[in-house]
Amino acid sequence: MVFKKLLGALGVGGPSVDTVLQPGPALPGGLLSGEVRLRGGGSDVTVDGISLFLVARVESEGQEEEVEATVVLERFTVGGGFRLAEGADHTVPFTVTLPWETPITELHGQHLGPVLGIRTELEIAGARDKGDLDALAVGPLPAQEAILEAFGQLGYVFRSADLELGHIRGTGQQLPCYQEIEILPPAGHAHAVNEIEVTFIASPGGLEVVIEADKAAGLFTEGHDTVHRFTASHHAAPQTDWNAQVDAWLKEVIAGHEALGAPPSYGDEHGDRHRAGPGTGAVVAGAAAGVAVGVVGGMVAAEVVDEIGDAFEGEEDEESGEEG
Repeated sequence: MVFKKLLGALGVGGPSVDTVLQPGPALPGGLLSGEVRLRGGGSDVTVDGISLFLVARVESEGQEEEVEATVVLERFTVGGGFRLAEGADHTVPFTVTLPWETPITELHGQHLGPVLGIRTELEIAGARDKGDLDALAVGPLPAQEAILEAFGQLGYVFRSADLELGHIRGTGQQLPCYQEIEILPPAGHAHAVNEIEVTFIASPGGLEVVIEADKAAGLFTEGHDTVHRFTASHHAAPQTDWNAQVDAWLKEVIAGHEALGAPPSYGDEHGDRHRAGPGTGAVVAGAAAGVAVGVVGGMVAAEVVDEIGDAFEGEEDEESGEEG
């Protein structure tokens, strides 16, 4: 995918930039390659720096309601220190390594809901301009995919996925947000839990799998949730019986949930882990066996990327006002 933007900070006739990402989904902790293609404007300029920003739209709990914000997950410097002549073309190839905790945006080619973007920023003569965004597709690591497949084989159905601002205490989380994958239990477990929320926190050494079981209040009972944390190895993924492993995890989660009937032992920094769902997700079958994929809120990736761009422009306006 290609995005084009005339660099407004440099005025009419300034250089233009096209950032082209490699086709296909990237992987958490994997390499992302592409090119930044520049074309000189009406005069010679010195490009002091080229940076790429991995950005995401996240949800955050406000005082009265849920609000959305944009966060930078990682910054990569990919070039700079060269002269761009008037009307000349210049290409800067790049290969960067994504964070291990990069959220998953698709499974079996089906969009899960969260949208990530790559934003390009040029620095010329002390002026910086944030370009438009190119949507970034990220698929699951083998162990993540195997675990989600196992949920589907056990009868669980995907409901939604979102990104939450905050940290899950007791884990090795590094990014300022975490991904919640919400799935609904089969009929046999519906009496015990209303939904299961799964968070993967990946690192070079393996996966932390945080599973939260939620039970809403009934006529004569109080609602409560419980959180359990498990680990999985990247290297053991091909040899593991994931159906049996995930089933054992779920039995422990549900047993603890039924026995304790208490708040979770840890949540994010702002309190209990937030549980948000679109409420309008129409469930459709996935492209392969496994967790069925839902259409989240009728919003497609391009629309969300546009919103991220608008939010960044608004943040820049606010920063300019504060500086002035």
